[in-house]
Amino acid sequence: MLKIMKSLSFVVLLFMALGALVPVFAQEPRHPAAANSSPAVAAQPGYLIQPGDILTIAVWKEKDLEADVLVLPDGTLSFPLVGDIQAAGRTVPQIRQEVVARLAKYMPNPVVTVAVKQIQGNVIYVIGDVNKPGAFVANSYLDVMQALSLAGGMTPFAADNSIKILRRVNGRETAIRFKYGQVEDGEHLAQDIILQAGDVVVVP
Repeated sequence: MLKIMKSLSFVVLLFMALGALVPVFAQEPRHPAAANSSPAVAAQPGYLIQPGDILTIAVWKEKDLEADVLVLPDGTLSFPLVGDIQAAGRTVPQIRQEVVARLAKYMPNPVVTVAVKQIQGNVIYVIGDVNKPGAFVANSYLDVMQALSLAGGMTPFAADNSIKILRRVNGRETAIRFKYGQVEDGEHLAQDIILQAGDVVVVP
């Protein structure tokens, strides 16, 4: 009888142990990328090349086809065999694709690399009642609050709820209103837009 009870106790303990393990094995495996993903670190859209930027273009095994090229004020760049192409307003992959397409007329399957060497064209201007007005090269995405910070903040006399962002679109200038007090209080945060090259933040 004692042996039977010991056997039953062993079986009960075995089932309890298995029951504790089942939820562990039943969990859906997590992909490493999913574990590290977060809305806060979502990828930004590709950087759009601006006049004044410097790109490095190189063709594999072609020493004569490797150079640093400047994006001219009209938005174009020049490269041997490729000629003039529109660069401003386009991403690096788009420019690379066009360079490959043009070089394919002269060589089979050209291997081309295009990289941004210097960002000089992505300039934001902050003027008016700020402590350090001027032009600022944005090496990353810059919103209005960040631009004001780069300009040393506003003076005590600034009309912080009457700020405007002047933006030229297709040759026409538009004014975007920005109320600093609302954003500072955590309200209407959509006003804190990402600035574009050439935007002028006016603080009256």
